[in-house]
Amino acid sequence: MGMLLRLQDLLDRTRVVDFLGPLALRLYLFPIFWMAGSNKFNSFSDTVDWFGNAEWGLGLPLPGLMAFLAVGSELAGSVMLLFGFGVRWIAVPLMFTMLVAALTVHWQNGWLAIAEGGGIFATERTAGAVERLDKAKDILQQHGNYEWLTENGSFVVLNSGIEFAATYFIMLLVLFFIGAGRYVSIDYWIAKRFGRTI
Repeated sequence: MGMLLRLQDLLDRTRVVDFLGPLALRLYLFPIFWMAGSNKFNSFSDTVDWFGNAEWGLGLPLPGLMAFLAVGSELAGSVMLLFGFGVRWIAVPLMFTMLVAALTVHWQNGWLAIAEGGGIFATERTAGAVERLDKAKDILQQHGNYEWLTENGSFVVLNSGIEFAATYFIMLLVLFFIGAGRYVSIDYWIAKRFGRTI
């Protein structure tokens, strides 16, 4: 029992650097939301059309407002995550954005982001995509420089399932509950200045 308590004490001492967890989440999420927001901003009218068109887009109501809110929360949110400012507050609209993306864009494609032929999340759709991928690889091996083409990675088929949106949602949910973390966040220094604990 004494050995177990000593090991637990040793484990508890790592809490001195517990700010690294939220910092890592923030730094990981920053470029994701910055790129997503920038892409929508740079083609804003196309984004509005895609949000509003029920035939080939998402068919969302008030597409101009929805696009503005998505772009704003992603761009402002990415910067807020980077600096650790208002992290718990900005996590809410970013989680909402991920929820809307999962339900409107990715849900019909299942779980997997990258198509796989087997496993518990594989579907008829992903198995068919892998079959097509194998055929494409055969063509490239016969008629192209396959070693050069795959030198920096293998070819995959994007399935565009909810996997990434769900992962980002969970990461934001963690930040919502634990906040930006100590030392390396504006939130920490604001809380310290006003005598609040973080």
